[in-house]
Amino acid sequence: MRLKPFDPTLWANAPQNTPLRELRRAVADSSDKVFIDFEGEKYSYAEVDQISTRMANSLASLGLKPGETLTTILDSGIDAVACWFGANKIGAIWVPVNTAYRHEFLRHQVADSGARIVVCESHYLASVLEVAGGLPDLELVLVTGSAPLPRDAAVRVDHLGKHRGADDTLPDHDPRPADIACLIYTSGTTGPSKGCMISYNYLCQNGLQHNEGMPPQPGEVMWTPLPMFHISTTGYGIVGVLLARTTIAIARQFSVTGFWPEIERSGATLATLMASIFPLLAQAPDNEAMKRCFGQLRIVTGVPVTPEVRAIWKERFGVPYLNSYGYGQTEASKIAHHYYGDPTPPEYSAGMPADDFDVMIADESGQPCPPDMPGEIWVRPRKPNIMMSGYWRRPESTAAVWHDLWMHTGDMARIDAQGYFYFVDRKKDYVRSRGENISSFEVERTFMQHPAVSEVAFHSVRAEAGAEEHLKVTVVLKPGESVDEEALVRWSIDKLPHFAVPRYVEYVPELPKTPTGRIQKYRLRDAGVTAQSWDAHAIDLIARRPPRS
Repeated sequence: MRLKPFDPTLWANAPQNTPLRELRRAVADSSDKVFIDFEGEKYSYAEVDQISTRMANSLASLGLKPGETLTTILDSGIDAVACWFGANKIGAIWVPVNTAYRHEFLRHQVADSGARIVVCESHYLASVLEVAGGLPDLELVLVTGSAPLPRDAAVRVDHLGKHRGADDTLPDHDPRPADIACLIYTSGTTGPSKGCMISYNYLCQNGLQHNEGMPPQPGEVMWTPLPMFHISTTGYGIVGVLLARTTIAIARQFSVTGFWPEIERSGATLATLMASIFPLLAQAPDNEAMKRCFGQLRIVTGVPVTPEVRAIWKERFGVPYLNSYGYGQTEASKIAHHYYGDPTPPEYSAGMPADDFDVMIADESGQPCPPDMPGEIWVRPRKPNIMMSGYWRRPESTAAVWHDLWMHTGDMARIDAQGYFYFVDRKKDYVRSRGENISSFEVERTFMQHPAVSEVAFHSVRAEAGAEEHLKVTVVLKPGESVDEEALVRWSIDKLPHFAVPRYVEYVPELPKTPTGRIQKYRLRDAGVTAQSWDAHAIDLIARRPPRS
């Protein structure tokens, strides 16, 4: 347990900020410095400010008002940045949606956000129009590119190029640090995905924590391939470099063969990666760019990383410090943290509870657990506006996680006698794969659409500590129905985001349940890969992100 007496002075004097105010300061003191580099397409602080101001005025002319939402389905690029800062400059709320979402995954989040305007890449337009009939608030879709517009769409569609704007007048709006800047949707572990209301100051808190974990030096470049609908790239990455007046280089997609050439081109000395990337690069063949970049990366961050992979990165790539310690949720991040320069935490720990929070590991009766005993993670802030402001349009769900003056995370952890934090398990039924949190509720709802499926449980297969989880569906078929495992997986590839397609399938006569009928997923996770589990990888059936047209 990490509890300190309440300090009203700390609360009252905690800095409160917004990315917009920081951007104005950056334009004043670092106008011509490169802010963002998209694979060689570079924008200074002044250019980002101008482009987003023009977008703000254009969005206002389209009727977007303070407090309304602007939903985007955009790849990493200047349009995503312009929409984010542009919407915020007129007091609107930016809602970035995962670009891999289709069908019900996509419809739910766009509908729930209540957006009247959606901005999307041309190669995602068909997916948006497919669900447009289920979007009662949608009035206009702005699409990138210059291809002919559909004539029979259920909603008005126009080219974004006509609405990037040319008015450089700064809107007369200065949001408060406590105001809502964006919605970041959760994975929807016990029901449909919920939009976490993220304040301007919470984004700045993300940036401050990022810089505490990997402090940038003047002139440094931080590189990441993570998408802009992730708060790791927006809050931690973009806002982090904004606060430091440095540069972020963002790759539009990750490539094993392109990684070292991009590190060399960008001059990056810092990098933020997702877990699966570390072993991929550790096992990849040598290339000349890799050899030339030996020792160039000063700090790399991402979780989790095994000790074996960590050793390879240090010895083979010359990376002196790999910060793979941390735990957080969209609702509150980071709850556990490692501050650069502190003693190296034990392997598989997440560092120590962050100084910004009180953290308690609670037993089922709500009492603090002794050292090393697992329990639920409870958290509360020691400063204002450093956690989510609640779930969008869901006061009941917000109240459900906040009681006894704590936010109950639904996750399990333990804290050892030295104060180090160890994630243990997920109390909620969600899984993580390829860097994405996945809603078991939505995946199961998708599989239930198959005519042969009676019941289904989507879950992870328990793996060794520090390793990536694998995905499995355990299925009960309807009486008299049959479908082979390969056909079921191939069917799901067209229905699910690529990262949510299961590797393993097992047919069972019935699912393990409690007396009240709830599926006991822990038993399925504990069973793992059984002799009856069919493996898609055994026939090289691997779901991949659809190619861009």
